[in-house]
Amino acid sequence: MILQPAILALLLSSLLCIGLLLAATPYAIDLIRHWDLSSGSERQLLRERRTYLLSTLLAFVFATQLVALLLFVFNADRMASLFVGAMCAVGTLQANAFGFPALLAQILVFFLAAVWLVINHVDTHAPDYPLLRIKYVLLLCLLPFLLTAAVLQWRFFLALRADVITSCCGSLFSDAAPGVTADLAAAPPLPTMLAFYLSLALASGCALLHRQGLRAGYLVALLSAVAFAVTMAALLAFISLHVYEHPHHHCPFCILKPDYSYQGYALYVPLFVGTAAGLGVGAVQAFASVPSLQSVVPAVAGRLAGIAAAMFIAVAVVASLIVANSRLLLLDN
Repeated sequence: MILQPAILALLLSSLLCIGLLLAATPYAIDLIRHWDLSSGSERQLLRERRTYLLSTLLAFVFATQLVALLLFVFNADRMASLFVGAMCAVGTLQANAFGFPALLAQILVFFLAAVWLVINHVDTHAPDYPLLRIKYVLLLCLLPFLLTAAVLQWRFFLALRADVITSCCGSLFSDAAPGVTADLAAAPPLPTMLAFYLSLALASGCALLHRQGLRAGYLVALLSAVAFAVTMAALLAFISLHVYEHPHHHCPFCILKPDYSYQGYALYVPLFVGTAAGLGVGAVQAFASVPSLQSVVPAVAGRLAGIAAAMFIAVAVVASLIVANSRLLLLDN
């Protein structure tokens, strides 16, 4: 099972990233403790050269984590055919106890990595690197999350067995199933639909206002997180139903399958990109008062806010097209 090409790619990239991060940790600690741009010593010049290499290296590591989430979900869906009882990625993730924890950890790492990349991008555009200590302290704080996600992923793939009988998505995402997923699946469609469009409208509207000069970076980040959560609930409550044209099929993973024209990717990609961009706006807002960043932060935050607004609008448009083109008349029921 572990010899699947996609699994090997994920495990090797995870191992490489963790190895690079652990190797970079001593240098990051040295930069945090001894960085002094006003010094002309040989050791300071060495640190200045080293920070270029570290920034490039860490940018590669975190960018890899962004792609890893997409590959992880895609691979879980493709592997469903290998397990008895599985119909989509849910069956693969439920094949052992580490599947869904590994997915949730990878989602968290995705957003943390995106925020770090934004902060690093802002820092490299200032001549005095004012956020150097901050971004490397954040790196040390992120390292446990990255290690946890990597360990969960390894445990998940190593524990996969082809002779395991797993369960389909209907047992998890149904009105009768126990837990939070059942509550979300049973949510009334009309209120959820209104909350969905309202959250996206507020998030995109606030992002556009921020882009026009209103300093509302923290609010953009908060509304982006809310829009993400509400959209995930809406996927269970009504969007997925219109994809399948079935009033009791709530799975948010089957929409990624070719049987449904990969419509899930048209929803998930802009949702994750928009949320990451919105969180990035809030992250850089904290440094808007730094003298060397007073021209950098507004420009970067403006571009991120524009991306966030465009992506949230795209989510709303895609969801609307799905509902409009579906033969399921959910609200009439």
